[in-house]
Amino acid sequence: MRRREFIALVAGVAPWPLPARAQQSTMPVIGFLDFRSPESIEDRLREFRRGLKQTGYIEGDNVIIVYRAPENDYARLSALANELVQRPVAVIVASGGLPVALAAKAATPTIPIVFLVAEDPVKLGLVVSLAQPAGNMTGINFLNTEVTEKRLELLRELLPGAARVAVLVNPANAANSDMTWQSVEAAARLMKLKVQVFKATSSREIDAVFASFERERPDVLFVGQDALFTSRRLQLANLSARHAIPLTAGSRDIAEVGGLMSYGSNILDAYRHMGVYAGRILRGAKPAEMPVEQATKLELVINLQTARMLGIDVPAKLLAIADEVIE
Repeated sequence: MRRREFIALVAGVAPWPLPARAQQSTMPVIGFLDFRSPESIEDRLREFRRGLKQTGYIEGDNVIIVYRAPENDYARLSALANELVQRPVAVIVASGGLPVALAAKAATPTIPIVFLVAEDPVKLGLVVSLAQPAGNMTGINFLNTEVTEKRLELLRELLPGAARVAVLVNPANAANSDMTWQSVEAAARLMKLKVQVFKATSSREIDAVFASFERERPDVLFVGQDALFTSRRLQLANLSARHAIPLTAGSRDIAEVGGLMSYGSNILDAYRHMGVYAGRILRGAKPAEMPVEQATKLELVINLQTARMLGIDVPAKLLAIADEVIE
């Protein structure tokens, strides 16, 4: 047995062949920072890897992806972002909304960052302009507040008798929750809908919100676009069914597991574009010169099975324009 192998065995680790070690050290590394665990967003990661592949990169073959997630604990985002910077990585992908993007921005002014946010990144201070970001950040704006009025219009078509709308936001994501509330309130005023905001930062608080509905009795629940609610989509769908409260969301995730309806950007397509951007940066493109992409692919998903369970007759017009009807 060679001395190197003997030392490795004594140390309790298997020897790592030198050629493999050399190959590993030359691979570029992507740091993927998200609010949620990789397992909970596997469908989105699949599309991210697909985008990478379009630029010639395949995880494990010629690129390494290091995943970091605080498991719904916002307080740990900064430490994890700094950990990726210290590694170091060639590019940071800040997925999961504004808090993740801000943590990455605070961690480094030089390492390229590809973000995914639901609000205008110029207003948020992430970039100077959409066409010329100017700094080390660029990414995808998948539209949230911009389509709020349309979401409410579709909701009114589906439930013409609805008058009281509960709006669920996550106050830990302050900028997002404020923009969601403001846009819903403005749109609801035009439609003469009465709205009330409810706040939740954890699974337990989501339970408490639904318990309060026994007293408040809203006609429908409008779920804000937030990584927490995506990760708790089964809980939201189950509570919605138990309390017989129709639920509308901004992405298809919740509709797929039992929410009544979703309308918004195609989130999987947005993740694919993030992969393309990360790959282009690895090939030498500069974030400052890469325009922020705005999602243009919007989709309406209706869960017809949930509608039947709630005793809701979905108008033929809505079924005709829906991108997907879940039977």
